[in-house]
Amino acid sequence: MNYQNILDYGNNILSLNNIKTSQLDCELILSNILNKTREEILINLNAKVDQKQIEKFNFYLSKRKKKEPIAYVLGYKHFWKHKFLVDKSVLIPRPETEQIVEEALKFIPTNHSKMVLDIGTGSGCIIISILKERSKCKAIALDISFKALKIAKTNAKLHHLENKIKFINIDIDKFETSKYDLILSNPPYIKNVDYNRLDDDVRCFEPKLALYGGLDGYGELKKIIKKSSKLLKDNGKLIIEIGANQ
Repeated sequence: MNYQNILDYGNNILSLNNIKTSQLDCELILSNILNKTREEILINLNAKVDQKQIEKFNFYLSKRKKKEPIAYVLGYKHFWKHKFLVDKSVLIPRPETEQIVEEALKFIPTNHSKMVLDIGTGSGCIIISILKERSKCKAIALDISFKALKIAKTNAKLHHLENKIKFINIDIDKFETSKYDLILSNPPYIKNVDYNRLDDDVRCFEPKLALYGGLDGYGELKKIIKKSSKLLKDNGKLIIEIGANQ
């Protein structure tokens, strides 16, 4: 079996299971298994795959056809300029969340030292992306999920920032420490009626804790805004992601 055969086979299975990104997902799975770029695969479609690689491809395929998000299947997601480990304990980083990074980098001049607080850090992708470009800054990252913090700590180590970020397993309600130049958050803000309408690959796999914002979606947002007013330094800034209709 060559690359073309296995991609066609995978694409057919995923299409039959109503996976809209079937072709791309198969290319990403094969890319991961062979440790090659998608481009390398697509210009070498006659190259062969061995039996072990076919078995591994089938294993990943079986997970994806059950609607498990491709980021969880592969165990990573690209965000901003970097690659981050993810699993079912953390929200999959979204391209729109990169706007938080953009705004934070505008606020922090190059070579300036700022103290940053990241509320609900998840995989750590936001704060790690910022500190990779603002090396004199330090941060505290909070999350109420112990499992999420384990992923965030691993990502910080992979990006050599474990000495720049202190991770704390705590709810923002109970956090009283220090004052910050910048506070960041991508909190759960999806209201009850919208949560129940989410696609299966989101609602059935991604952590409800990171998505569900209560009956009206404003519960965590209000809590963070109120707390930030006490934790920010004079002229400090809060950058928070909210829903399009909020």
